[in-house]
Amino acid sequence: MKNVKLSAWLALSLVVLFAGRSPKYEVGDTVVDFKLKNVDGKYVSLSDYKTSKGVIVIFDCNTCPYSKAYNERIQALNKNYASRGFPVVAINANDPELSPGDSFEEMVAVAKKKKYDFPYLVDETQQVAKAFGASNTPHVFVLQRDGKDFKVAYIGAIDNNTRDENAADKKYVEEAVDALLAGKPVPTAKTKAIGCGIKWRNV
Repeated sequence: MKNVKLSAWLALSLVVLFAGRSPKYEVGDTVVDFKLKNVDGKYVSLSDYKTSKGVIVIFDCNTCPYSKAYNERIQALNKNYASRGFPVVAINANDPELSPGDSFEEMVAVAKKKKYDFPYLVDETQQVAKAFGASNTPHVFVLQRDGKDFKVAYIGAIDNNTRDENAADKKYVEEAVDALLAGKPVPTAKTKAIGCGIKWRNV
């Protein structure tokens, strides 16, 4: 009986200890499959990319000035790497109550206007963003296939110059994907994501 009480106390202590802590992926972690609605109304899962060598997951939005500054670069990443096995999947986790310009309807409009050729998914519950540990827009997670799974190979910024792509002398995502395609280690596995904070739902 004492052992049962002790086990219960330890379990409760762990719950208290980890309460409020959001789990988040680190480099090397295996990503759990997710299923989110795309701007075309269909649902997209990570498991849909069975033949891909990896996936470039980017937490993004319509309204952030940083996202706008990187928009063409994000589209270029898909154009450059989708055919080589690393497609872009963009995810918007912003709460539309706090950021009306990031509503699903506005996502559809932006994707149509800019002729996105990659999924632009809405994370309505924000659970996927929390699982990844996404904090900013844009925030990139380069995933590499490992058997049937995908593992995190890079986390952070697209490059080191928000304002001027031509002035960026460190193109972190490109360098990461190029290294993975060549079977080499990622030169810089983690950087600080620069951008607007994700608009978390008030609970």
